[in-house]
Amino acid sequence: MSNRIEELEVYNLSEAFSDRVWFIVAKWEYFAKDTLGKQIVRSSDSIGANIAEGFGRYHYKENKNFCYFSRGSVIETKGWLKKANT
Repeated sequence: MSNRIEELEVYNLSEAFSDRVWFIVAKWEYFAKDTLGKQIVRSSDSIGANIAEGFGRYHYKENKNFCYFSRGSVIETKGWLKKANT
């Protein structure tokens, strides 16, 4: 088991994904950025944040719950991205 969050591949991938979302949304016009963009950024940031919070928990069940929260954020982000693509 890893002792540092930075050693988890899934965490690093989630952070890279979130950074890419920020980069793309930052280029949008004000209205799109203020409405849809904020939602996408929040949900994509939440993926890695929940992984990190779960990693910091002492009990396995707590960690597992935060993994479920992270999965929910992935699905939410997917929905926002679909809406942004229409």
